[in-house]
Amino acid sequence: MSKDFSDVTGLPDDLGIGDDLARAEQQLTVRVESRRYGKPMTIVEGFDDDSVDLPELASTLKRRLATGGTVEKKTHTIELQGDHTTRLPDVLRDEGFQVA
Repeated sequence: MSKDFSDVTGLPDDLGIGDDLARAEQQLTVRVESRRYGKPMTIVEGFDDDSVDLPELASTLKRRLATGGTVEKKTHTIELQGDHTTRLPDVLRDEGFQVA
């Protein structure tokens, strides 16, 4: 058994509880921008720099919403093709995030 304990929870790091807490503490926002030729692009922002694996989360969101998208590493945002403002907040809450 590992003797490394989390500073936040006091529990062993092997449990991964700190990752869940990091997700729950983040306040994400979802907005839609109009891109080239008037196409909507849903932007998810508000991620901490290193606490979330953005490519993995983006892959999950794209699969659950059946859409394309990308991760913008410079701005720490996820961009999804189309307007997903009605379904995306529920999907993010299912993943353990707070959505404004």
